[in-house]
Amino acid sequence: MASKALEAVSSEGAVFPGLDGTPGLILPCPLASIDALLGPMIQFCRLNMDVALNSGQVWRRIGLMGGTFDPIHQGHLVVAEEARERFRLERVVFVPNRQPPHKADCRITSPEHRFIMCVLATADNPCFAVSREEIDREGPSYTIDTVRAFRAQLEPKTELYFITGADAVLEILTWRDPDALLEECHVVAAYRPGFDLGMLEQALGEEKARKVQSLPIPALDISSTDLRTRVRSGRSVRYLTSPAVESYIRKMGIYRD
Repeated sequence: MASKALEAVSSEGAVFPGLDGTPGLILPCPLASIDALLGPMIQFCRLNMDVALNSGQVWRRIGLMGGTFDPIHQGHLVVAEEARERFRLERVVFVPNRQPPHKADCRITSPEHRFIMCVLATADNPCFAVSREEIDREGPSYTIDTVRAFRAQLEPKTELYFITGADAVLEILTWRDPDALLEECHVVAAYRPGFDLGMLEQALGEEKARKVQSLPIPALDISSTDLRTRVRSGRSVRYLTSPAVESYIRKMGIYRD
């Protein structure tokens, strides 16, 4: 039922089921503007995040999937699902950033567009949620601040797993408070076949590299950069991202210039 709604999102609107009995997400029909989408999506995400973090249940393991998601694509979803299964995560929370410090000089699509695409891509998976933690926080989006914000909402015994690509982990020593980050959560480095795991030890040193958990993922050669290039040149992104995100990009005219 959810996948049918996703396929219909471009022309008829859609209804996504809520998480654990919460009200679902009703998208306007048709998708006319970003303003028409933001209200219901923010409410949907807040309700689901409230269930995910403040339901009274003691969560054992929560995954945080950080990134720019410009746009979110199937590779991101595969990584999140692989991490959920491998580390037995009860929820994987996608946290699109507002202002990535490592991309200060790059052109980034508006946070609201990226937030909406994350919701569209993940709304049919009851184990996924999307947080506005970094989007609503002014200034650069530092991972350690996000981890601490989530830690403050969770029981002390809950384990946090920060999931990102191995290429990003190679640069973790340039992040804010990398030592604290490695102590306060499990850092998961997702890598494709052919990646040399020895590079992590070379970049981080033996002691810090031991604190990073590696996650092999299928060989999906998909990147947000490639999707943006494809859209700009008029090529298809079908099957590279979810049908709902593809429709949203087309309707809103994102990445055309």
